[in-house]
Amino acid sequence: MSKGCLVFAFNNEQIDYIKQAKNLATRAKTFLDLKTTVVTDVDIQDEVFDKVIIVKDKSYTTKKTYRNGTETSKLSFKNSNRIYSYDLSPYNETLILDSDVIICNKDYKKCFETKKDILLFKNAFDICTHRKTDEFDFVSNTGCEFYWATCVYFKKNKNTKTFFELLHHIYENYTYYKQIYQIPSNVYRNDFAFSIAIHMLNNFQQGNFVGEFPGTLYYSIDRDIVKSISDKEILLLTEFQNKHIPVKLKNTNLHCMNKFALEELL
Repeated sequence: MSKGCLVFAFNNEQIDYIKQAKNLATRAKTFLDLKTTVVTDVDIQDEVFDKVIIVKDKSYTTKKTYRNGTETSKLSFKNSNRIYSYDLSPYNETLILDSDVIICNKDYKKCFETKKDILLFKNAFDICTHRKTDEFDFVSNTGCEFYWATCVYFKKNKNTKTFFELLHHIYENYTYYKQIYQIPSNVYRNDFAFSIAIHMLNNFQQGNFVGEFPGTLYYSIDRDIVKSISDKEILLLTEFQNKHIPVKLKNTNLHCMNKFALEELL
């Protein structure tokens, strides 16, 4: 059975997601012994990738991002191709990771030991424990439970094919589902679509259609400043009440939301 990592990388006016994807592919090989396929809209000639899949897509949304905690920009953001992961992946077992995930240990390798067809993180942890994180508990105040699409593992079979077909349906009818689940934001998010699909396949209640992703998902928000990244250590300044608190992570995987700070270090 073939196994590999799948990453999506679509550059915009200021952020080089392909550079992030190269870093992810290098770390996936080092820590997980996995090859990586990149899905993008430009031709890439780099042996760090197992395969390059070119997808032409113009579905952009506008998203507010932060540079090192203060400077803001509104940039184009291509965010919908993940729903096609089942058809795009060349592997029987696939680990989908955001390009801004920094792998520093072997925890994600345990995905391939599961008997479940699909795994996602239901819980994630802010590296600054003082900040309020209720927004990541449910998709809205009256909506379903929140799941992170940052890290997704799936096996190719009938169940997961149905799941990704449902994701496509939700994307095509997102205005409707946004109203049903009372999601306040107009921006399409994979986290929301995945959460809604899981809720529906659990018969609109809590259930066990998906399994829990191995390890722990830590994240830093886009107001946090990433100062350094080595093989197994990440040094950050976390923002809290207009102050910055130093944090050192060791042997810890991190979802880094400050794309600008990350790019400066790669």
